[in-house]
Amino acid sequence: MEAALADLRRTTRAAVCAECGKCTAVCPLAACGGFSARAIACQHLDEEIAGNGIGIRRCLTCGSCDLRCPQGVRFMELVRGVRELSPREVSEACPHGGALQACMRIMSRGGAAQSRLGWLTDDLRTEPRTGEVFLWTGCAPYFDAFFSDLSLELVESSRAAVRVLNRLGVVPVVSADERCCGHDLLWNGDRESFELLAKHNVALVAESGARTLVTPCAECLRTWKLDYQPFLRGRALQVQHLSEFLAERLPELRLREGGRRRVTFQDPCRLGRHLGIYEPPRRLLAALPGIELAEMPRSGPRAACCAGGTWTHCDRFAKEIQVERLREARATGAAALVTACPKCRIHFACAMRDPQHREEIGIEMRDLAELVADALA
Repeated sequence: MEAALADLRRTTRAAVCAECGKCTAVCPLAACGGFSARAIACQHLDEEIAGNGIGIRRCLTCGSCDLRCPQGVRFMELVRGVRELSPREVSEACPHGGALQACMRIMSRGGAAQSRLGWLTDDLRTEPRTGEVFLWTGCAPYFDAFFSDLSLELVESSRAAVRVLNRLGVVPVVSADERCCGHDLLWNGDRESFELLAKHNVALVAESGARTLVTPCAECLRTWKLDYQPFLRGRALQVQHLSEFLAERLPELRLREGGRRRVTFQDPCRLGRHLGIYEPPRRLLAALPGIELAEMPRSGPRAACCAGGTWTHCDRFAKEIQVERLREARATGAAALVTACPKCRIHFACAMRDPQHREEIGIEMRDLAELVADALA
């Protein structure tokens, strides 16, 4: 264990932390919950593995510290590495996260039939097995089932994605055999189950013959672009967020005005700080007739996190971060908060249920794909 931790500190550059505290200055959790990336990077990590440290499992893995560190410490990699070395009972502290991750582990082992295409309607044209473009829909159907009390209809973003692709003449592959990408399992330390999912999913897409994989989910995108790289073989697969794919084809969309309204945009951590994708969503919003984008003071690389991307830890500090972000969204005068990640919508919707804050932070939420679909002529 000592050798593994020493190697982890070396490869992530935690060993050269200068203890300058710049990570603390930008960490949303540090601002309200006494969290310190600097202290974790410099302390004895065996205490964290035993569950006796200051809380590496509380880290939001939003990436703010990595962007700011003058020493190039890759704190997110350190967090993920320590979680992999930790016993599972120590790693899983988020109640509904445990349930969702159990579902993901069932998928990783296979043998359990899924019914994941019930959201498809007769007007949507898709291919079940082969095609040039594979639409990766993610876990939206599962999230809708788990969080049915929030009435979010996250699968509507999947319908919108197909509808917009159809407008472009694309009939995407939408597979009943798609499984969870494994993002949350990987970030919570279960690499074994993650790799089983990765191998299945990579083989599934390879068999489809697709040259391009498009997804409306920021976390699925990050997983395919970065974490699946060791599993990809043969012909190169172009992996794009739906906003990237559409931004390259704006003239072909033939958009119309569906009414004038002001919106603001929530940069998902995985799309923004993890992958550096900021402009394509904004190009799409700028192209929508009647839509005015009002940026929040903290946007782009400085955007505040939704405080719960990996179902790792949910507490009063996470809620404080969410409430503050929703206040910021409301202050723009926007009628709707637009994002490109189902997790953002789940966490913000949950925060808005708090009767103490409901009146001051309530705001309509829409997925970017839904806004584009609404504007199709």
